[in-house]
Amino acid sequence: MPASKVWVTGLTVGAIAAVAVLAVQAEKGPHPTAAKARPSASAPGGASPAPTKSTGPVAVPDGSGTGRRVVYSLGGKRVWLVDASDAARRTFAVWPGTVSPDPGSYTVSSRNMATTGSDGVQIENILYFAAKSGISIAFSNAVDGSSPPPAGGKQTGGIRMRAADGESLWTFGETGTKVVVVK
Repeated sequence: MPASKVWVTGLTVGAIAAVAVLAVQAEKGPHPTAAKARPSASAPGGASPAPTKSTGPVAVPDGSGTGRRVVYSLGGKRVWLVDASDAARRTFAVWPGTVSPDPGSYTVSSRNMATTGSDGVQIENILYFAAKSGISIAFSNAVDGSSPPPAGGKQTGGIRMRAADGESLWTFGETGTKVVVVK
């Protein structure tokens, strides 16, 4: 085998081993069930209020199905990452856009690491799962950590969250992951 192939193989094996070790450590670590609110860093002129701070674990909504899934509560403005044993691994508040999906079951249809949102803000960890009235609906977080400013008559389908929550959702929500939207 040429030296370059040995080198690439060695790096690949090392990277896989490192990821495996990190995955085992992450599984053994704490699994937060509620996120802490932080002040908004959005542009002046009145930003959307920060999501409400949770005072304790918030139960996964009844009627949200079973198995591994992302649950999004329209009224609660909250997302749960639910594992195969129906345990909530993480829950966090979100800022919804002006166009909301109808209650029902969807799947993550595509993912995009980063782009510019319809409001002109750089966003990342984008998971598309629905469309309504020609507007794509997706979870994402602003790169700068800001909440979306008021839409000002513009139709937006972005459901924004804090960066740490966006990273967790990105890791959890692969293409094909079930998304259940409840009232």
